[in-house]
Parts: sequence; C-alpha cells; structure tokens
Amino acid sequence: MTTSVPAPVPGDSPLTIGAHSFDSRLFLGTGKYVDLPTMRAAHEASGTECVTVAVRRVDLSGGEGSLLDFIDRERITLLPNTAGCFHAEDAVRTARLAREALGTDLIKLEVLADPDTLLPDPIPTLAAAKILADEGFTVLAYTSDDPVVARRLADAGCAAVMPLGSAIGSGLGILNPRNIARIKLEASTPILVDAGVGTASDVAVAMELGVDGVLLNTGIALAGNAVTMAFAMKHACLAGRAAFLAGRMAARETASPSSPVAGVIAGS
Repeated sequence: MTTSVPAPVPGDSPLTIGAHSFDSRLFLGTGKYVDLPTMRAAHEASGTECVTVAVRRVDLSGGEGSLLDFIDRERITLLPNTAGCFHAEDAVRTARLAREALGTDLIKLEVLADPDTLLPDPIPTLAAAKILADEGFTVLAYTSDDPVVARRLADAGCAAVMPLGSAIGSGLGILNPRNIARIKLEASTPILVDAGVGTASDVAVAMELGVDGVLLNTGIALAGNAVTMAFAMKHACLAGRAAFLAGRMAARETASPSSPVAGVIAGS
C-alpha cells in the first residue's frame, strides 16, 4: 500500500488557506484510534498533510510517547482545535495557548452548543472568530450547514469555513447537500466539510459538490481497518475532486443510447 502524498488532480492547484498550502485536500483528526502507531499509519496511508489536535485534551509539551511524537511534523501541518469549548471566551483562550505552545497561527475554531448534540453554537462562534481574526490567527471555523452563518463567518475574517456534513462522530454522511452546495456557491473563502463522514463515498459526495476539502476523524479511526479506510478516503477525495473539475454530464429524465444512431437504416 502506497503511503506517499497523492498528486493533485491534473489541472488542479493546491488548496491555499491563509499563508498555508496543501496538495492533499483531505484533513484528518487524531482521536479515537486504538493506538498511536495505528493513527500514524492511517495518516500515512491517507496522504494527509494536515491533522487537527484538541488543545484541551493533548499535552502540547510533547515528551516521550506523546501524541505529537507520532505525527510526522516534517510532512504534516498541525491544526490545533478548540474542541470541548462551549463559550467564546474559552475558545479564544485555548487558541492563544495553542499559538504559544505550537508556534502556529492556524486554529480550527469550535464553540459547541451542548455536550449532547455537539452542534456548533453560531453566536459565540462568530464572536470568537472576530477576536481571533483580529489577532492574526488563520481561523478555520466549524459551523452548521446554514449558508447565512457561513457567510457571516467569512465576513468576520475566517480563512476557511467548515460546515458539518452531519453531527460529530455520527457517520451519517452529507445530510444536506443542497445547503453545502449553496455555501460553496456564495463562498469568498475555502469551504471544507467537517464532521459526520462515515465512509469513502461520503468524501466523494462532498468533493463532487465543489467544496475545497474534507476533514474527518471517526470514519477512519473506528473503521474495522483504519489504515485501509484511510487509503480509501484518499482516493475518494481525489476521485470526487476530479469529477467536480471534469464537470458531470447533464441529468436526463429519459434514456439516451450510448451508440450513435446516425446512419442506422430504419427497420434493420
């Protein structure tokens, strides 16, 4: 099984978010794996160049055997996140801690409404986004699939907006593709689908909608074979992106023969 970073689709360009550029449009998480060697192997098989880590749940000081020891920092960019924050103030504080500890301006902003649904809370998310953008962070904001909220986050200075496909860890896939497509249609910043991806076809669907990338974790970490699923996700991301760039055929309500009919003798 190859573990090299996938080449961009022919004719495509790298994904640029702020000052950061990525050939792979598949971003991964670091939680729920059976062990850290499996996580590392899955990252390699996926070809990802960016993984997200929960600042409130990970020892950012490193140390022998820590999660950070199992991430190839020469190849993979760390995207710290504010998972577990339920207030704007907590998210801003966590982002500042991540910048000091990891020396990065990148932050995946999450401000959740409650611990039961883990749905994003739009009002404090927008408040935190404005503060962090003003402080020079490259903010990737996790949000609902509401096109209006996505637009407001972009207007607030977010470098990327990350609407959910479905609830975190649900594996239900892209429940509202029309909303995702609308968000991308209106977007002034990169759009990455985040949360709810369960299998490779979900990634392909998201990319065929035209989004700029996909971030997922549970769909790989809890698969029967995480490394093989990571390999599948890599190719689904490439296939979906290629299909979008190619442009699909127009849908029809009636059949159309695959073989040309010109020159066929009637009744033959």
